[in-house]
Amino acid sequence: MTENAFSNIPILPVEIVLAPAWWFHNEGLTFDEAFFFDPARRVESEQRMEKVLYERWGRFGLGSDKDKLLPVVGAVHLAAGFMLSEMLGCKVEYKQDAPPQVICSRRPGLQLSASEAFDSSVYRKFERLASALKGQFGYLAGDVNWGGILNLALDVRGEDIFMEMFDRPDEVHRFLGEIAAVIERFTEDMSRHTGSTSISVNRTVRHFSSPIFLHSTCSHTMISVADYERFLFEYDARWSRKYRPFGIHFCGGDAHRFAEAFARLPHLDFLDVGWGSDVAALRKRLANTFLNIRLSPVEIIGNTCAEIEQTILRLAGDSANPQLTGFCCINMDEKVADEKITAIFQTVEELRRNALDER
Repeated sequence: MTENAFSNIPILPVEIVLAPAWWFHNEGLTFDEAFFFDPARRVESEQRMEKVLYERWGRFGLGSDKDKLLPVVGAVHLAAGFMLSEMLGCKVEYKQDAPPQVICSRRPGLQLSASEAFDSSVYRKFERLASALKGQFGYLAGDVNWGGILNLALDVRGEDIFMEMFDRPDEVHRFLGEIAAVIERFTEDMSRHTGSTSISVNRTVRHFSSPIFLHSTCSHTMISVADYERFLFEYDARWSRKYRPFGIHFCGGDAHRFAEAFARLPHLDFLDVGWGSDVAALRKRLANTFLNIRLSPVEIIGNTCAEIEQTILRLAGDSANPQLTGFCCINMDEKVADEKITAIFQTVEELRRNALDER
């Protein structure tokens, strides 16, 4: 791989994303369909979330847009990837205290036309939302979580896709290619309107001066490295040339299994590293990649603040380069105490001060 594409890399950025259950139980926010598609609710909800974050953790830089009404087209304060699945024919159930739930469509066969997705009712609904916001504000902000190729394939086809990789590989290649075409058209259009594609995939990308294209590979933990190289590597390789800075979101605990394959990509500027992955092994293979280390939203509930601090210090040591390291904790629910989240910010802030002092 060549050198990292970032010209100005922040030192140890840190982010949190609170689960819908947290927002519902602590602030009374609900996540029905209107939260995602009603123009007034979009603007009101994002500002309200900014204000809450500022009140609790504003001293660490959160909630900086609390006084702004922004035409944010997608839920950039949630981990909620559902819209492209619905565009591809999946049913989506909206919950008051949970992210939208995608119901696998179990589409018969592997025939898929990328153009159909943009004729779907949900996409037309999204277009009306974007048009209303742009008409009112004159511009659009934020983006929409677009998932990833295998994630979407599983939503559409179900677990049969794994057997078909062996039984019908040529058809699987064409099927994945159509999904990739939907992603490309959707993200390119999004980028033209808002300047970003992936804040709603992981908020850490907002700290970078160059907008990161972050491909979600959550389901890669279910496949072998050989299957990744056979069916999916080509898309990451192409996108890493076409959409720099290019990143991969890998929330599973075994990102290190793919380290050698990732190292063969033309570029990998950013890797979202799932909790439990071997950070030291990844750094050994990916010397020039920004490693965004994900903390466990489950373990943090039972950890003491001292244990949270020790975990972050250990992982920072494993990454071995504060210039190419960040931290985040995603989908913490209502059981997490505020002081645990504060401990994350305080620990990383101290690490940042030490790193700057050593420059």
